[in-house]
Amino acid sequence: MTQTTSTPIDQLRGRMTGEVVGAGDPAYDEARRVWNAAIDRRPVAVAMCADEDDVRAAVRFAAENHLEVAVRCGAHSMSGACVVDDGLVIDLSRMNQVSVDPAARRARVGGGALLGDLDAATQAHGLAVPVGLVSHTGIGGLTLGGGMGWLSRKYGLTIDNLVSARAVSAAGDVLVASETENADLFWALRGGGGNFAIVTEFEFELHEAGPMVHFGFLFWGLDQGVDALRHAREVISSMPPDVNVVVGGLNAPPAPFVPEDVQLQPGYAMIVVGFGSPEQHAEVLEQARAGVPPLVDFTSPMPYVELQKMLDEANAWGFFAYDKGCYVEELSDGVIDALVEHFPQKTSPLSIALFYRLDNAYSTPAEDATAFSGGRSPRFGVFIIGVCPDPAMMPAERNWVRSMAEALRTYAASDGSYVNGSSEFDELDPVQAAYGAGKFARLVELKAKFDPTDLLHGNARVSPTERPLPDDQTALRG
Repeated sequence: MTQTTSTPIDQLRGRMTGEVVGAGDPAYDEARRVWNAAIDRRPVAVAMCADEDDVRAAVRFAAENHLEVAVRCGAHSMSGACVVDDGLVIDLSRMNQVSVDPAARRARVGGGALLGDLDAATQAHGLAVPVGLVSHTGIGGLTLGGGMGWLSRKYGLTIDNLVSARAVSAAGDVLVASETENADLFWALRGGGGNFAIVTEFEFELHEAGPMVHFGFLFWGLDQGVDALRHAREVISSMPPDVNVVVGGLNAPPAPFVPEDVQLQPGYAMIVVGFGSPEQHAEVLEQARAGVPPLVDFTSPMPYVELQKMLDEANAWGFFAYDKGCYVEELSDGVIDALVEHFPQKTSPLSIALFYRLDNAYSTPAEDATAFSGGRSPRFGVFIIGVCPDPAMMPAERNWVRSMAEALRTYAASDGSYVNGSSEFDELDPVQAAYGAGKFARLVELKAKFDPTDLLHGNARVSPTERPLPDDQTALRG
């Protein structure tokens, strides 16, 4: 008689409807692959969850077998928080359903959906949720950290539009979180990262946007940077709420509207998107170009769904990436000087330094209304992203990111940093400083309540036994 031995992974297979991919399976390398090619980790298995019951089974299996857990949606975590060595990856990517109720202006979104899935479903009704700028990003990681993009000035962060969430707790139980049910968990999910539960379904409020928007792209050379950015600062300060801007350093795209001698050259851009009247958008652009004459001056109507895909190719899978970020309250002369000094020192043409404008609807919620890591006063979210096609380029590019981040530290806002905007949290920039002492202390309390064994943790890890820094130390480190 032939005897077979049942492995723990076989036991998990027996509990799940979805596939469980182990190290010996042909699909293993693809299942563990993530967006950032700099991350190469080997989990014990990847649980490809088909539904909420599969998530519950995977969570309980991990707890029983004392396995580290990583939760995967779009696999866009810069730090690789969506995959783990010698642990279990709970993959939600097959739970990507989106249902839209246009009359109620609500969308229910599976925890494994991508931004592109959400945009396509909502834009069919001329509606949208404020989300990020790359369509193959997962809705889960983006939302749990905050979520900012083109619609943030008009409708706030992604979390500001979250109505409720269904989630699987670290104990494997299903919880519904909203303002009226498990309100403390709802507070933590809105900005506290993947530390408290695995969200299997988000319910969002929808707003009118698109299907067409107004798009403008202005680009200046390196030698025009200081004057162009100082003028852009004045234009941005008086923008109407239906217009938004991202400004910063990048290489000009190899697009037909860019002169051949400018294509792929480094410089400074102002991307202007209008959601209101064409006249409003045109006026902002006219003001912007009235300062330093740009090398590239392009305007065109654009479908909102295409706007959301505009940065997809530059952020394609397979590149090696590293990032840091902060908030700055204004584009001060010091901030502009730091950008202009450090941006040209990058070596990869794919690397960028972007400043998102955050005010108006972003600033409406109270500072402590959510767990979001950062103040709500008007500001810019700064994203310094090193992206390389070759791993040999990464050491220099990582140093470039760190040096620019250090140069901007002097001008950074004192009330935290965006946890979705940094690959790592170190002694000089701990998670505690990102949230601030008050919020972090509450997050630690809620972590102890909802995940006392610390089964779940993301990039910005909150431990149930961590001792928050005193206020003065948090301020110094932040």
